[in-house]
Amino acid sequence: MANFNPNDIGVANGSYFGLPYSVDESEIVILPIPWDVTTSYKSGTSNGPKAILDASLQVDLFDVNVPFAWKVKIATLPVRDDIIDQNVVGREISSSVIKCLEMGYSQQELSKDISKVNIKCSLLNEYVRESARMQIEKGKIVGVLGGEHSVPYGFIQALSEKYDNFGILHIDAHADLREAYEGFLYSHASIMFNVLKGIPQVSKICQVGQRDFCHQECSLIEHDNRISFFSDMEISNFLFEGGKWSTICDRIIDSLPDNIYISFDIDGLSPDLCPNTGTPVPGGLSFRQADYLLFRLANSGKKIIGFDLCEVTPGEDKWDANVGARLLYKICLYIHHNMEN
Repeated sequence: MANFNPNDIGVANGSYFGLPYSVDESEIVILPIPWDVTTSYKSGTSNGPKAILDASLQVDLFDVNVPFAWKVKIATLPVRDDIIDQNVVGREISSSVIKCLEMGYSQQELSKDISKVNIKCSLLNEYVRESARMQIEKGKIVGVLGGEHSVPYGFIQALSEKYDNFGILHIDAHADLREAYEGFLYSHASIMFNVLKGIPQVSKICQVGQRDFCHQECSLIEHDNRISFFSDMEISNFLFEGGKWSTICDRIIDSLPDNIYISFDIDGLSPDLCPNTGTPVPGGLSFRQADYLLFRLANSGKKIIGFDLCEVTPGEDKWDANVGARLLYKICLYIHHNMEN
């Protein structure tokens, strides 16, 4: 750290933002997971962690809200080569399954290949769970960086071993409440359904910015009291009619218990900020709205226990990765601020 100059050019040292901290000395550990096996529209989220790493070297390390931001000890775990290899194999199988489903084949006819995908995703969940557990036991705050939005499931399982009651702030264009979408038990479109079904320690999921969901998901939202819902339409109508964003933020935060996990799908933002994400949808939060909500959460007196950032797909202009890197930095800084307060 003595030789680190936060005003100088970012150095590609394998750590996000070029920060000089080791995993052992860090307070926040980023676990990159390059995985897009179940992506149902556009692939490429597996390239997100590397693209964000590259873009992060261009992020200025000063932040108005967090003094001496570059002193926040953020470290990066290495990506295992076998995860990359298994993603390639799994993606080939799932792509074939999805094409066949679109041609009218039934899931029963494709059950053998669907089962292969489910096994690979289950093994990934266990890897993420064990990797996160090791860091949690050391007192670290973990952030999972996808990859598609299925990858944090194992991490949320690991958190459930430490916390017997916590909530999830789920920012996303989609509700992710489909049951085994396309036959894939751990689909990117099913993570919040799986959390509700399999992790009873999660007492509340507060969904923010959703604007693309099916009738079955809507029914679950209406009938499961563990879900609080702030749809994109509801938010927009409130603001159009003279309401304040700060009021909505307070309602969101008040709906959550004392321990909060942040699950941020980049497509929760307006698609001009993430045009290459897997399933972009018109509408969404501005960067400033998301930033304000996260900082208000950090100052709320509630505890942030972990986070994920998923579905960043780099385009040729690298814009999505640029936005993703800045959002990642903001989340990490605000978690540090939350720990200090």
